[in-house]
Amino acid sequence: MEVREARFGIGQLVRHRIYAFRGVVFDVDPAFANSEEWWLSIPPDVRPSKDQPYYHLLAENEQTSYVAYVSEQNLEPDSSGKPIDHPQVSELFGTLQDGFYEVLQRRAQ
Repeated sequence: MEVREARFGIGQLVRHRIYAFRGVVFDVDPAFANSEEWWLSIPPDVRPSKDQPYYHLLAENEQTSYVAYVSEQNLEPDSSGKPIDHPQVSELFGTLQDGFYEVLQRRAQ
């Protein structure tokens, strides 16, 4: 399986190409790293390939906020400039500027 370089970075605002949600990237898997059950639950006609980066997002839609796991082919940059309304954003990120959140440095405890 050939693994591609990630197109989106930690702290970047993105939106889903098909579904109405947006989010901020907080982690990246170079290739699919979720359960086979999860992958098979996606309808075959829209199921993405496994050999591409997958992104962990703090996501939001008009109703709620949640954590999403999304293939690179289904994401695009979000140029709205609006902050993500997710309760964990402030735990991981600082200020939002030019489509990216500042990544906070975690202190060792």
